[in-house]
Order: sequence, then structure tokens, then C-alpha cells
Amino acid sequence: MSPDSAYYRDDLALVHHLGFGFHADMCAPGILKLLEPVLERKGLVLELGCGSGLLTKYLVDAGHRVVATDASPAMLDLARETAPGAEEIRVLVMPDDPMPACDAVVSIGHPVSYLDDEAAVLRALTNAADALNPGGVYAIDMEDLKWGEIRGHAPPSGRVGDDWAIVLEYEYPSPDRFARKMACFVRNDDGTWRRDDETHWNTLIDTSKVPPLLAEHGVEAEARTAFDDETFPDGLVAIVGHKPHSEGG
Repeated sequence: MSPDSAYYRDDLALVHHLGFGFHADMCAPGILKLLEPVLERKGLVLELGCGSGLLTKYLVDAGHRVVATDASPAMLDLARETAPGAEEIRVLVMPDDPMPACDAVVSIGHPVSYLDDEAAVLRALTNAADALNPGGVYAIDMEDLKWGEIRGHAPPSGRVGDDWAIVLEYEYPSPDRFARKMACFVRNDDGTWRRDDETHWNTLIDTSKVPPLLAEHGVEAEARTAFDDETFPDGLVAIVGHKPHSEGG
């Protein structure tokens, strides 16, 4: 994966933090509900692709022990400010960086979909399953093939905040590949504006493949339309499950 496609740089990380927290706000109640048994036993939550720490803060404020990880140093700098109560905030590059043993794996904002190909996406999912302790909870979101079908030929779009703006264009060269071409604008301290461009590719997969694959790694999971009663955009799928205790365990 090239550095341009792998990591959010400083300006895009900031724009994402300031303007796109709605997904964490939407997902947090459902995630916290799923994690109630983990909180009761003071288990460890591994967050993959924590971004700027928007969900991390919800987890920490609820009393969870959290190891929050991301591939982007710029995102992690923001996460340390947003959720200083996390047990650890550090770099973890999926799919192959070691994942610590944990009692829950959570991930929102479809970070696994940023990996290079389906094999890498599936390897990240199974590595996370292998890191999960018996009795643990599995809750991630990811992009299905439907994501590209709906958005692949959409016109450019944009959003504007007080000190930032972003313009997005889309590419959809094949059913399993979708890209966002982003021009980010951030206001400097002197009132002028700076621009940085990034392109991020996503790998889209048939998410019906995921539950049987996770079952091979001890996790009973299902593909859902959301974590709980929130409303996901079409093409975004929640994979929710748990790793049962072994018999007699």
C-alpha cells in the first residue's frame, strides 16, 4: 500500500476530525451496548483504525480499558488529545502487525476496507478474530460491493466548516475498487488557506463471506445492517459476533 493511500496526513486527519464525527456519534450507543459484558469484567478493548479518537472517547468515558490503534501518525496525535484516558494509543498497520490479546475488537469508519485487496481485508479480519479471548465481542464495520454500486458514479461533493473545506471526487474502475479523491483546505493562522490532496482507495468485498470465515477462527458472527438500531448508509455492513467459551471453559 502506498503512503498516499495508506495514511491520512495532517490536514485530512484534521478535517475528518472536525467534520465527520457524526459516524462515531451514531455508532457509539450500539457499540457500548454490545460491550456491556466486557465492561462488567473489566476486559480490554482493542480498537482498530481509531482515527482521531472520536469513538475512543466514548469508550473511555464509559469506563472501558482501551488500546486504540491506527496506521496514521497524524490521526494518533489527534486521538491522544481526544481520548487521553485510553490505556494505550499506538500505531498498528493492518493486516499483519501483531494484535494484542483482547476481550473485544471494535472498528468503525471501515478501516479494513482501506487495505489493498480482498486477501488483505480477510487476513485483517481473521487476525483480529485470533486476538480475541474466549467470551470476547467482535464488532466492526466494512464496505460491501454495494457501496461502489451506489456511489461509484456519483458527482463530486463537498463540505465546508468554519476553518476547513473538502471536495471529493470518486473513481470506480471495477466492482471491488472504489476511490475518494480529496482536496482538503485548511485555514492558516494568518487567515490564508492551504490545500493538500489525497486519494484513498477502498477494497469492496462480498461481506456474506465474512461470517463463515470468522467461524473457522472461533468467532460466531453475522453481517448486519448496523450495530444496533442506528441507520447505516447503504453498502456499509456491520460484522457483529463473539467468541464462545470452550466447553468446560
